[in-house]
Amino acid sequence: MESLKLASLTLSPPSRRSGMLGKRLNFPLLTIDSAAHSCCCKADLAAGSSSIPPPNIRFSCRFSPSVATATWTSNISTKHWILHSTAQIVNIMTSNEDQSMWEACRQALSAFNFSDEEKDKILGKAFGLVHSPYWGEERKKEVLKFETVNGILDYLRSLNLSDDDLSKLLKRFPEVLGCNLEEELKGNVKILEEQWSIEGKSLRNLLLRNPKVLGYNVDCKGDCIAQCTRCWARF
Repeated sequence: MESLKLASLTLSPPSRRSGMLGKRLNFPLLTIDSAAHSCCCKADLAAGSSSIPPPNIRFSCRFSPSVATATWTSNISTKHWILHSTAQIVNIMTSNEDQSMWEACRQALSAFNFSDEEKDKILGKAFGLVHSPYWGEERKKEVLKFETVNGILDYLRSLNLSDDDLSKLLKRFPEVLGCNLEEELKGNVKILEEQWSIEGKSLRNLLLRNPKVLGYNVDCKGDCIAQCTRCWARF
């Protein structure tokens, strides 16, 4: 159990001809004792006449090996948060067929030099297996289909996006693989071409800058309906 101890700190200025009296001020000296660590801080202050030397402050801090071990463990957990979030996907795959489909979808992303961990994160966010703020509460967990993933990648390539372009796009907007190909991707590209005259190189540049436009499926027209991540009002 930690204990809090208060001590007094004496401030004694040197004598002056004006007859100023020395003063005793009470300052808290905090000492924390526990099984895990102990830390103490001591300060010696000396005040003189108009030229006051800087305070002489001494800090000492002692940590037990158990504290160092706990801190190291915490840092490792932080660095590998993605691994922990995607490792649970394996438990969701309830059949050999599902696991085989997951591996097939991984292979569909092999052209982009992603690590297995990055592939799992992209696919997990796209199909609701890893949390993504993009979907809000509407996204239900889905079993991946190779045809769906491969079909979307083929369509994106048809928009003059190279594999390097697609790699950047998937990192910025992995949820694109979970969007509806006909109603959202193709429908939104048609809107961009017909209503905004954006096509060809301009369309490519737009998709690299703002790939989420491919998933827009509502237009609140300024009267917010709390689906901002998928609303044309952001365009």
